[in-house]
Amino acid sequence: MKKWFHTLLLALVAAGFLPGCDALNKLSDAKRNSSQGAPYEVVVICTQPQWEGALGDTLRVILRAQDPYLNSAEPLFSLFQVTPRHLTKIVSDHRNRIDVDINPNYEQVSADVQYDVASSPQVVLALKAPTEGALTAYLSENRSSLVQLFEKSERDRDIAYARNYNEKFIGEQIEKTFGVRMTVPKGYVLAKQSADFMWMRYEYPSASKGFLIYSYPYTGKMSLSEGEVQAMRLKFAAEVPGPSAGSYMTTSSVFPPQYRLVKIGDRTWAELRGFWDVENDFMGGPFVSYSTLDEATGRVLTIDGYVYSPKLDKRNFMREVEHLVYMIDFPKAQ
Repeated sequence: MKKWFHTLLLALVAAGFLPGCDALNKLSDAKRNSSQGAPYEVVVICTQPQWEGALGDTLRVILRAQDPYLNSAEPLFSLFQVTPRHLTKIVSDHRNRIDVDINPNYEQVSADVQYDVASSPQVVLALKAPTEGALTAYLSENRSSLVQLFEKSERDRDIAYARNYNEKFIGEQIEKTFGVRMTVPKGYVLAKQSADFMWMRYEYPSASKGFLIYSYPYTGKMSLSEGEVQAMRLKFAAEVPGPSAGSYMTTSSVFPPQYRLVKIGDRTWAELRGFWDVENDFMGGPFVSYSTLDEATGRVLTIDGYVYSPKLDKRNFMREVEHLVYMIDFPKAQ
C-alpha cells in the first residue's frame, strides 16, 4: 500500500510538469462553487486529540517546514485544523483539504486524491487508516510527495489563471525577441527591452515582483555550468536599475546561490536560486533563475524571477515567479 500511495503522488506531481495536464481541465469546472482560502493554505479535518498528538505534530513538521530559499522565516504552507463536528460549508469548500479518517475496521492505510469535490479549484487528500500510528508513519515516509502534491495544485491554478488572463502584448514581444511562446500573467508591464534582454515588472503598493528573460550563445556544456550561469546573471541583472543614481541589481555575495540541474517536462534546466542585492543602494530579496539550451536558436535562454517585499511575506510572490518557467513553450528545432 505504501508503494501504491507513493507512486500515485509521484505520478500526479509528474503530470504537473506538462502544460496540458488533466488536473487543469478538472479545476475549470464552472458548475462547482468557488473554492475558499488563500494560496498555500491547507486545512486539516481531524479530531482534536489527533491534531494535538503525533499525527498533528507530523503534519506540522512536514507542511510547516521553513522555506529554505526565503530571507525571512516562512513555512511552506499555512496550516489550519478543523474538527469534523465543526465542518462548515466554507471549510468544505477550501482549496486544499486533508480529510483524516481513522477507524480500526480499516485493514491498511489508504489515500485518495480527488479534485473539485465540493468546489473548484480544489484538491482533497482523503486519508484512511486503522490507527493513528500507522498513518503517522505513512506520512513520514512520503513527506516529499505530500508537499509536492499541494505545490502542484497551486501551480496548476496559477497556470490556469494565466491562460485566461494574460498580457498578450508582452507575450508577442517575447516571441519576436526570443522565438519562444510564453503566457505572461495579467498585471506585468514591460519595463525594458533590447535585442537579447527583456525585463517585466509587477508593482504592488508595498511589494514588487518581476522577471528577466535573456539569451546568450551556447558554445558547449560549459555554457550551462554554474560559473557561466552566475556570470550571465551578473551581466544581465545589471540592466535592472536601482532607486539611486548608479545603482543596479546584482547577486548577493554574502549568501552564495545554489546551483542544480532540474527536469521540467522533457527539458533540462540549470536552476540558480539565491538572493539579489542592489549595488550602491540598500535593497534585496530572493530570486530564482532557470537556464536551458534552445535547440532552435542555438542559444541559452534564461528566465529569472525575483521578489522585493520588505514588509509583506514573500512566499506566495516567490512561488508565482517560480511558476513562470512552466508557461514557456519552445518551438521544435528544424
